[in-house]
Amino acid sequence: MVNYLQKELRVSIIQHPPVYMNLRASIEKAGHLSCQASSEGAMVVVFPETWLPGYPVWLDSSPNAALWGYEPTRKLYRTLVDNSITIPGKPFDSLRKIAGDNGVYLVMGCHELVGHTLYNSMLYLFPDGQGYSLHRKIMPTYTEKLIWGMADGSTLNSVKTDFGILGGLICWEHWMPLARALMHEQGEVLHIAQWPAVKDLHQIASRHYAFEGQCFVAAAGTVLTKTDVLEGFDSLPGANPAAREVLQMIACGNDGLLQNGGSTFIRPDSTHLTKPLFEKNSIITANLDLEEIKEGHLLMDTRGHYSRPDIFELKCNFKKQVNLSSDDMSRSVRGE
Repeated sequence: MVNYLQKELRVSIIQHPPVYMNLRASIEKAGHLSCQASSEGAMVVVFPETWLPGYPVWLDSSPNAALWGYEPTRKLYRTLVDNSITIPGKPFDSLRKIAGDNGVYLVMGCHELVGHTLYNSMLYLFPDGQGYSLHRKIMPTYTEKLIWGMADGSTLNSVKTDFGILGGLICWEHWMPLARALMHEQGEVLHIAQWPAVKDLHQIASRHYAFEGQCFVAAAGTVLTKTDVLEGFDSLPGANPAAREVLQMIACGNDGLLQNGGSTFIRPDSTHLTKPLFEKNSIITANLDLEEIKEGHLLMDTRGHYSRPDIFELKCNFKKQVNLSSDDMSRSVRGE
């Protein structure tokens, strides 16, 4: 039987938009929002998918974005690279400081630059201001493949905390059955489901995950308007007017809404702990009764009495994939 060191956990989801495409200003905003959530008792503060410096909404909504050699898209991509997280790096250190100053687990969605490739990443920054873990999205979806690489299995991990196991998946990873099975096997107490916005289909996936994994789910989405996009981009020093053209051409309704939020907390029995909140910039906070997790295991334990390891076996390649091994590099340096 699991006995949690804490019976209750207070968690906040940030549904405010970033300062779009402006990494420095968005981190500053994240600091203010995290401080507000922490002052109201949150121990975990969750941001949505690629909140830093914003989900690439132009991929599906700007008519010329995918044209081969289209100069405005090339310039916009350059801007995105310049405003992405690197580890190590000063913006990354700023995030660790936010977590440490507020004594929270800070879960941040970001564009991460590794070498010369961007990844869709979920950062876990620890309350001590030093420790961290990360997960990189293993399969970009549809047009996302234009800007993100596919990650390997080395970051399919979770975080051991005082309240239990904290884990997460990004967007359509929630429809990868074996990825779900792997995360369930790690015994999550709180699962972070990061989305651009938690629309109806994403609500279904998040609720299904909560029941299948018998854990609480924090489903995080952003509210974002076209005005937010353009004003954020214009706040960048020396913003490239050609790159702005891609954003200006984004098609949207009369309300200008591109992402409608929908953030919510879901119980292990799949019911909403908080009603999904749409079209409002807000911090959504909930108290999670961790004892509820024990009750659901009477019916469902996918890592225990409902697993059938005599029939099914799951293997995962956790090895980091590299093009050039250290031995190869040594031979190259020696000229062999």
